[in-house]
Amino acid sequence: MQAPRPFQVMTKPNGPRCNLDCTYCYYLEKDRLYPDTKKFRMKDEVLEVFVRDYIVSQQRAGAPEIWFSWQGGEPTMLGVGFFETVVELQKKYCPEGGVIRNALQTNGTLIDDDWAAFFKKNEFLIGLSIDGPKDLHDHYRVDRRERPTFDNVMIGLETLKRHEVEFNALVVVNRQNSRRPRDVYRFLKDNGVEFMQFIPLVERSADGETLTGAPQQDDEGIKAKVTPWSVLPKAYGDFLVSIFDEWIKADVGKVFVQFFDVQLGLWMGGPAGLCWFAETCGQGLAMEHNGDLYACDHYVYPEYLLGNITETPMDELVTSPEQTQFGLDKRDSLPKKCRECRFKFACNGGCPKHRFLQTPDNEPG
Repeated sequence: MQAPRPFQVMTKPNGPRCNLDCTYCYYLEKDRLYPDTKKFRMKDEVLEVFVRDYIVSQQRAGAPEIWFSWQGGEPTMLGVGFFETVVELQKKYCPEGGVIRNALQTNGTLIDDDWAAFFKKNEFLIGLSIDGPKDLHDHYRVDRRERPTFDNVMIGLETLKRHEVEFNALVVVNRQNSRRPRDVYRFLKDNGVEFMQFIPLVERSADGETLTGAPQQDDEGIKAKVTPWSVLPKAYGDFLVSIFDEWIKADVGKVFVQFFDVQLGLWMGGPAGLCWFAETCGQGLAMEHNGDLYACDHYVYPEYLLGNITETPMDELVTSPEQTQFGLDKRDSLPKKCRECRFKFACNGGCPKHRFLQTPDNEPG
């Protein structure tokens, strides 16, 4: 068996379980994959297998640091105790001289002093989901009773700042906030956010269990095949350009925007810092609460299930022919129009999950 390249697993220790009910969330419906599951919580034995094998796999792949990525659902619903166990297991299996890091993505509504103290003590990097000022954030990000969540998120943000926890803001760029880029950027700056991610919301009108939907190539076809909250292509470009124009004037070196950093590296001839922009992919996998390993966080569908880490070694799943082909398909399925584009080096066609339209030459995207 070949040694894997460094890879990441986006771990869902409580599956799709969340205290919010965001309109645009693509992951809440994943509970359909586990119809007999009543309690989405990773068992201790699964957690230990994962921590042990992930550390070994990363060592074999030559990773200088071992990054664990915790997502959901909402992982803080598991309580601090679950992640105290995580840290203890990481210490148990960490090799001498090894460096282990943790990143956790949260909606921020449950963060209190206990959580922030734990994050600070154990040097967790926190990704905080916030979509801009109150009216923009609350448009789609509501709780299970359809109540706004902005105020609770801001309490969480201030708690992280008070405890000096390292964090970044993850903004889902959608049909609404894409119209007000400067308001979003200035809001984040005014609230002390120095690291920002702007992720385009592009969700197909599919049934949540299979990747259905026929390709279309005109503007109306785009609107017909994506959800009404998805950002439109030109709007996302205009959003980033507006923020870049604001950032370049006074914030270079003070505010860090992931998209700009990655693009700068690519234009200087460096490697892609994000899987979206790499020539091939397949190194960012997703794991459900029971140890099921999927090809990618955006491909958690039955046809992309690689296996279960409690039954098959993780290295074997990551280097399987199926996963290898999944990664190569990003490059090999690129249409001629993209292959001949002079800017191909800067995007390599983007994320495959966004490539569902036909080109003007009627090639699949």
